Amino acid sequence: MADNKHYDLIVIGGGPGGYVGAIRAAQMGLKVCCIERDKLGGVCLNWGCIPTKALLHNAELYMEAIRHGAKWGIEIAPEHVKVDWSKVVGRSRAITGTLNSGIGFLFKKNKIDHVVGHAKIVAGKTAAGPCKVEVRKANGTYYKGTGEGGAQVITADKVLIATGAAPKQLPFAPCDGKTIISSSEAMTLPARPASMLIIGSGAIGMEFAYFYNAFGTKVTVVEMVDRILPIEDDDISAAALKTFTAQGMTFRVGTSVKAIETSGSGAKVTLYDVKDQTKTDTVDVEVVLVAIGVGARFDGLFDPSLGIRICDSGPAKGHIWTDYRDTPEPTYKTSVGGIYAIGDVVGPPWLAHVSSEEAVACVERMQGHHTLGVDYASIPGCTYCNPQIASIGLTERDAKAKGLKYKVGKYSLKGHGKAIAVGATDGLVKIITSDPYGEILGAHIFGEDASELIGELGLAKRLEATAEDIISTVHAHPTMHEAIHEAALATEGRVIHG
Repeated sequence: MADNKHYDLIVIGGGPGGYVGAIRAAQMGLKVCCIERDKLGGVCLNWGCIPTKALLHNAELYMEAIRHGAKWGIEIAPEHVKVDWSKVVGRSRAITGTLNSGIGFLFKKNKIDHVVGHAKIVAGKTAAGPCKVEVRKANGTYYKGTGEGGAQVITADKVLIATGAAPKQLPFAPCDGKTIISSSEAMTLPARPASMLIIGSGAIGMEFAYFYNAFGTKVTVVEMVDRILPIEDDDISAAALKTFTAQGMTFRVGTSVKAIETSGSGAKVTLYDVKDQTKTDTVDVEVVLVAIGVGARFDGLFDPSLGIRICDSGPAKGHIWTDYRDTPEPTYKTSVGGIYAIGDVVGPPWLAHVSSEEAVACVERMQGHHTLGVDYASIPGCTYCNPQIASIGLTERDAKAKGLKYKVGKYSLKGHGKAIAVGATDGLVKIITSDPYGEILGAHIFGEDASELIGELGLAKRLEATAEDIISTVHAHPTMHEAIHEAALATEGRVIHG
């Protein structure tokens, strides 16, 4: 990479926001450079969304064959089954290699320059000149060259920040990578631990709880609020608690962590009751997984002279401010001229598909294109344990808080033909509609293929369909999709099989 090279757009970050934004910009004829200090694909492809699904699929196969095979007439005694842990983990890692190589191919196809390094924005766009970015080696050391301070310097008309987020840590017990770990280490532990305590029962916590429990780890999940999966609808949380407890997991809701003492053999975790903090007890485990959420990642990205605005309150506190906080048709501009930001680094929802959609909307609006943008009221969220959890729109809790008039349709999978056939009768579908018009306000699924089923309800909500529209849509039989049809019927008191 030569000094003083100029681009129409520099994208910083090669994850699902950055690489998608870079490709879309190149499709529109822009000269694009993407700077990424690690592998292309970002956390999602290399340490999150994709590799965890590979691990979870292994767990599902193991659970079906070993724990439930007898009911299918396929008996496999657990003592005769060998699990090669290195291959379980290795398959997951190999998949990431295939996919990030694919992104590299797409960059070449679209003539995008890919620079491996650590970016620092030293100037925004002004009347005096373009945006200026200093690039050091990925390990933070400087290139030998003629750039400022020994770094390479490139310029651009615009810069798009898509640097994502990193796992939060406990201030009194930071991750050490061995006994106290984050989701990254949880994917590559050299051996399956005999016991694990997971702090946080959101999507990340529950996915790893399912994975390790399936292979025989004694799993305890600690959640400070009074239910697991706290952002989900209350009925979904209650059903999930019952099912996953039956699978062998232990849950401590309304509980928080006071202290963690590590030793050569593991950790002693002191817990306390959130409502009565004098009630404490301890749990001894081999490994503690901290899954309490994520925070914006922009360490070393900005020269202090830029004075870029950071959100100081609300759910996006500590994240980069952009105009999407203040306008219905955002351009994703930051407070510095020529600098834009999208994805996890600007705050919730911290989801890969949101990052990708924001990236497309951002670069298209940069070029003056008309785009519908991101419908933040219709963002699906999924948790990929088994049974899966998927949701979109308002929970019943939200609808009550907003004072809305609404109807609820619920349909249990216990009597559902396809669910019975495939042995997946745990779960339910819940649809919340407005009263009296039947507009879909929210939809929640706990059960087989929930992450696939939610797509129908996402499209329905986006098109402002009503429960009657779903009811009048013929659903193939036998399918899991019929459960959505039944839940829609239930909102009108017309359920057939429930």
